[in-house]
Amino acid sequence: MNPQDLTKEQILKLLEDFAKRWLAHDGLWFLEVEKNFGLEKAIELDEAAWAQFTVLEAKRIKKFLNLPENGGLEALKTALRFRLYGFLNQQELSMEGNKLIYKMKTCRVQEARKRKNLPDFPCKLVGITEYSGFAKTIDPRIKTRCLACPPDEHPDDFYCAWEFWVEE
Repeated sequence: MNPQDLTKEQILKLLEDFAKRWLAHDGLWFLEVEKNFGLEKAIELDEAAWAQFTVLEAKRIKKFLNLPENGGLEALKTALRFRLYGFLNQQELSMEGNKLIYKMKTCRVQEARKRKNLPDFPCKLVGITEYSGFAKTIDPRIKTRCLACPPDEHPDDFYCAWEFWVEE
């Protein structure tokens, strides 16, 4: 069988599988760095990698979807749905006035830790870099604020939440 012979249903399953493979590699890379250099250094290197990857991912999504320059929150809302882990984690997007609120309702990384009785992974510093870089790549006017992200306390119905708005 060749990839071009796949049905639409098979292609959608393959997209999800590709996202799982990517996330598995990301996690394994992180664990190896942590094992060899400690958690602090692993987070530092992870943040540096995400600073680059998030821009690359946003540019590719923007090009693929032909999103306009300065597309504002509507462009960001669309682009967020096409991120790699958008195929894995349940997300919620809502407008509250002139702000876009993004909540990660399920997170494979955090849920795996929960199953192992481990505390939430402290991803806030990486998340700030990741989400602000992604948003600015979609539209440089967009500002980002973290509402909650581990190690912050968060309600049971989401792991992290982010607020976006356009600064004219």
